[in-house]
Amino acid sequence: MNLRRITAFLMSCTVLVSSAGCGKKEKAEKDIRVYTSFFGARGNEISKDNDIQQLIAEKTGAMCEETWLDEREDLNTVFSDMMISNKYPDFLVPDGENCRKLIKSGAFIPLDNYWDKYPNIKNFYSESEWNRVRSDDGHIYTIPLFSSCYLHDTATNHNDEAFWVQVRVLEWAGYPEVNTLDEYFDLIESYIEANSTNENGENFIGYEILANDTYFFSLDNPPMFLDGYPNDGNCIVDPETLEAKDYNLSPTAEKWFKKLNEEYKKGIIDPECFVLTSDQYYEKLATGNVLGMVDQNWNFNGAVSELPPECTYIPLSITIEDGIQGQYHSIASFNDSTGLGITTSCTDIEGALQFLNDLLSPEILTLRFWGIKDVDYKIDENGVFYHTEEQAKQWRDAEYAKNHICLYNYFPYYFGMNQDGINAYCPSCQPSEFYKTRSDDVKRCFDAYGVKTYVEFLNEASDNPAWFPMWSYSPPENTDSANAANQINELKHRYLPKIVMSDDFESEWKEYKEAYGKTNSQAYFDDLTAEVKRRKTLTE
Repeated sequence: MNLRRITAFLMSCTVLVSSAGCGKKEKAEKDIRVYTSFFGARGNEISKDNDIQQLIAEKTGAMCEETWLDEREDLNTVFSDMMISNKYPDFLVPDGENCRKLIKSGAFIPLDNYWDKYPNIKNFYSESEWNRVRSDDGHIYTIPLFSSCYLHDTATNHNDEAFWVQVRVLEWAGYPEVNTLDEYFDLIESYIEANSTNENGENFIGYEILANDTYFFSLDNPPMFLDGYPNDGNCIVDPETLEAKDYNLSPTAEKWFKKLNEEYKKGIIDPECFVLTSDQYYEKLATGNVLGMVDQNWNFNGAVSELPPECTYIPLSITIEDGIQGQYHSIASFNDSTGLGITTSCTDIEGALQFLNDLLSPEILTLRFWGIKDVDYKIDENGVFYHTEEQAKQWRDAEYAKNHICLYNYFPYYFGMNQDGINAYCPSCQPSEFYKTRSDDVKRCFDAYGVKTYVEFLNEASDNPAWFPMWSYSPPENTDSANAANQINELKHRYLPKIVMSDDFESEWKEYKEAYGKTNSQAYFDDLTAEVKRRKTLTE
């Protein structure tokens, strides 16, 4: 849809009067400021004449050309080349390690020197949250992304880690209660015993594991969840003592790896799992023959998006034994390790800040995530946004999205509620919209368990503690803590696959424990404890 064909739906084409603006109306024909950006992640390119991007440009007087990491590029090399040349795009989102290097090298401008003129930016986080982002020199250089929830959590999809199982397995078993690790694998074993192949004669893979150099969390961090802790990633935190504890050799960790060893020897776990690249793992999921796995939804959902409805993955809150409350679902985690920054190569810093400020205005947030009123959604008599059948269909269409939808999703935005306090921030989080767009297979499953969303299979999210999540912290380079973390990481990569595949679990686990005991692990967990207490202090 071309911009000229949607103007009939617009009240005007005047420039947005932002909360930080001067209040003057300007003509839509004004020159549009064009900024550049690079995001250290894979993303979906949009059309150069994308309708909503053009409309945002009309309203704000600015737009940004988005560039994403190419799958053939090495992330560290890309940022290293930038630092060597000292040439950057206007906006930059690095990974955590390179973010620290870029700040140290002086690549970013200090946002807090300017933000009193841009209240949408300044008020995006609380003072205590901004304090977590301050560098040693006292300045704030980046805006954390995916970390701000307005009013309350409205997630309908669980985008994070869980034990996943295909909906057809649950339907075949009569939608049983599945709460413990043993019950989870018993379910998959029973299904394979009764259904060893699919309708094409292809063997099912009962359980898949992604455990390569890039992604290892599916193998090494489930003991944290199995014991009922939220995703702090590299430790569990005692909420009373604020001590960061090591779970790598816990009794639950031993039970977890022993169970994997048993299932591997039974043939339930893919025998090729420990030699798979990420792409090979995604390819296996895309066949529809993998019945279950532990993974982050954001990591695998693209690979399974074209599967038939009966292959839909349902998240389960699995714990090591009954009576433990799982904590798989959390409100948007505050990731202060990286974010979006404006670089010193930007020749229009105040214009760039105004663009960010305008992107956080209520009107533009709605435009980014709901689209254009009457074109992309309608509003009922109670102010609730909804899709007609045709609107819902076009909103999910890849070609329509490329040409029409502009989320600017690596720029700041709020999860949770829309700024009107009535609607969710996006259609997929609007409960009425979510349920009606599910397949019949998923609706039957939802109805059997008495839920309307995937999140309801898990725990209700509570406010995150001050330190959460600890996975956002990395120790400074060349410290005892960093060296210990590297030792632990290397050891786990070397031993854990062997433990799962071993013919003698007890012997292999004993050797792993002895090797682990020789590391300086306490230095790492002492450092994590200090960081927990530091973050806690910032909120007091």
